[in-house]
Amino acid sequence: MALSDGLKFFQIKIKNQLLLGVIAGLAVAVFVTPISTSIGKATEIIIEKIFEDKELNDLEKENLKLDIELKKQKIEENNVIAKKRSNFYETLEKCPKIKQFSISIENTEKVSFSEEKIVNKNDFKEFILVSDDLEPIENDEAIIEIISPVLKKGNYKWMGIYNGEKISFNMKSNEFKTLVQVGKIEFKNGSSINCLLSVRKRINNEGIENIVGYDVIRVNQYFENENPIETPEGKKYRQQKEAEKLQMKLDFDSNK
Repeated sequence: MALSDGLKFFQIKIKNQLLLGVIAGLAVAVFVTPISTSIGKATEIIIEKIFEDKELNDLEKENLKLDIELKKQKIEENNVIAKKRSNFYETLEKCPKIKQFSISIENTEKVSFSEEKIVNKNDFKEFILVSDDLEPIENDEAIIEIISPVLKKGNYKWMGIYNGEKISFNMKSNEFKTLVQVGKIEFKNGSSINCLLSVRKRINNEGIENIVGYDVIRVNQYFENENPIETPEGKKYRQQKEAEKLQMKLDFDSNK
């Protein structure tokens, strides 16, 4: 790996030539593929080269193909890689002397295992994360035991127990908040709700995920003496799901 002045950062030394080729291709792909683009094209090239190898039998080729696809998926889903790559390009962008970044992988005899790839400084921003916030994870039917509901208007957080842990969360369901505030729903010790819960996450400078907040988007049911009571929005959601399942069944039957 090198900057425009030829400064080397590290070397890879592996005896297995085919394995080195796979690693070289994936390593280069990680560094030269922008955030908005999949590294799928790079893996396709690697797979094509593997199938050109006459020394491998068909089973070995298929196993390698599957292994490469799995590695591709893990790389694309790895927030640590994404964040560290972002930090790397952010550091390069701040250095006025650096005009471009290039990467290539060679063996000890200086034989290249990958075509040299160059990223110009104008493109560095394509590799830098604009936000450390991750896509929220949603649980359609999360169960939260209510510890402390909010009984008055305002942006106050509720308290509850989710998956055995005490959490504070924002009640985003205006319908449910209104039912609570006008006294149509009362909470007792052990009361709980079945809801659509959105879990907000953010990565730190090392790419490690941290939960930064919980939002209840929709309340499907609340429980009185362990008896579930469906809310209006919960009923609407259930009917919508049932209609979608019915439509899928009709489409499937019509295609038989």
